[in-house]
Amino acid sequence: MAPRKGPTLRAQWLGKQLRELREAAKLTLREAGDYVQRDQAAISRWEQGLTPARAPDVLALLNLYGVDDPDVRDGLERLSRDIWQKGWWDDYAGEASGRVIDHAWLESRAEVLRSFDMLVIPGLLQTPEYAEAVIRAADPEAGHAYISRWVQFRMIRQRVLAGERPIQLAAILDEALLCRVVGGAPVMRAQFEHLTKLGTRPHISIRVLPFSAGAHASPRGPFMIFNMPAPYPDIAFTETGAGCMYVESDGVGNFTTTYDYLDQAALTREESAELIAAAADRMA
Repeated sequence: MAPRKGPTLRAQWLGKQLRELREAAKLTLREAGDYVQRDQAAISRWEQGLTPARAPDVLALLNLYGVDDPDVRDGLERLSRDIWQKGWWDDYAGEASGRVIDHAWLESRAEVLRSFDMLVIPGLLQTPEYAEAVIRAADPEAGHAYISRWVQFRMIRQRVLAGERPIQLAAILDEALLCRVVGGAPVMRAQFEHLTKLGTRPHISIRVLPFSAGAHASPRGPFMIFNMPAPYPDIAFTETGAGCMYVESDGVGNFTTTYDYLDQAALTREESAELIAAAADRMA
């Protein structure tokens, strides 16, 4: 997997807010640069997220822009420090695209994650064997070491479901996922049993959108919604033929509305658990 260069979501968020504050203060890039003793090209790189600004520079710019609101100042300072803080995912940064790393970071920070899936069980709910089958199918020529490395990556991501403050996860699965055999019957049976166990946790909701629901609100496919704590914006994520896409601000509302319709059409947690258990029995 060739690494994809470019700014991270965190750096882009910080840069966007710094640019908006500078423009609201009616100051030029040169004036901002002169104040923090940087050239205007450096300020431009910060605002584009190409080179994230350090916390002292962020605070200096906020002083220049006349930002007195303590919540705004604290939020942007924390965001600037978070950008430079090393996480476990950084060990994979040289091998993965920036979008993959962004995804792991979002999961680590989100308070609530809502997802709809039609093609494969979402990564946070996969068993190692199921994950291996999915990764191998996506890259049939990959070697054993590569596959093992990315199965490990996926399993580490699942730590957000445990601990003192686990993420609140609400997953809606299309019933087709219960029919598609990935990795063989034993792998699927173990995967379904895993879903059944996870679904008993109070912070995890796993529900099935049944075939009987007919046409539904997301014919374009799977998506996720990350509800983030301040100062981060809420984020929606989807994959297209052109790659991964993250949407924020007004665009998240469209995904939220779609999820609400799917939520209304899905089976209850109890009904879903029964359907998943029946699927496991079929794999015996």
